[in-house]
Amino acid sequence: MSVLTGRRALVTGAASGLGQAIAERFADEGAAALCIVDLDADSLEITANLLRERGCTVLVEPANISNEAAMDSLFDRSLNAFGGLDIVVNNAGILSPSARIQHVRLEDFRRVLDVNVLGTFLGVRAGVRIMRGQDSGGCIINTASVAAFTAWSHAAPYCASKAAVVQLTKVAALEYAPDGIRVNCVCPGTFKSSIHEGLPQEAMERMAARHPIGRLGTVDDITGAFVYLASDDALWVTGSALTVDGGYSVP
Repeated sequence: MSVLTGRRALVTGAASGLGQAIAERFADEGAAALCIVDLDADSLEITANLLRERGCTVLVEPANISNEAAMDSLFDRSLNAFGGLDIVVNNAGILSPSARIQHVRLEDFRRVLDVNVLGTFLGVRAGVRIMRGQDSGGCIINTASVAAFTAWSHAAPYCASKAAVVQLTKVAALEYAPDGIRVNCVCPGTFKSSIHEGLPQEAMERMAARHPIGRLGTVDDITGAFVYLASDDALWVTGSALTVDGGYSVP
């Protein structure tokens, strides 16, 4: 039996990359209904069609996750469409332009915080609002990064934002455990994704070399962690930062 049979889920950043792979994997594991969220409306429709082919009911929500009104509204539409939410995955995120701190522009730092931290906060807040009204509680999974625990030169805004996501996860787990809501995060190592478009090849090679397992990851290396945390196998897991990084954080 598939481990997510009948579950209702919402996934942000689902137009491509890891978010799309998570949504597809949830559908493969039996999820009955999925709300998919992203700014890229055209690519979001591609994801939607892939999910419908798997038999899922799909709600497509092109939205800016750092916009409070938009997030509250799309969560309300998910509640109305599905009757509740069992899983929320706050996955959408961006990198900052590569620069040493002295060259980081304030607008770039703020944009990273808006998407990676504020967007995750709004997703957690809206998710618990719905899940607290359900007898079954629910599960929230945030996408953090090994950058929360390790220092990446030329990436101060991103590292700071992902450290904030880990701490937000832990606080939310503590606050909402009495409501039957589990809150965890996944901390991937570096994996090939559209988020890295524009980075020089030598930068990607340097990142690959820092993974003791010998390569960069793929989205397929990471989606299993989300399935586990969303499943009943993880009913006693909350406040966890699950590292899936090819050994990156070991040295």
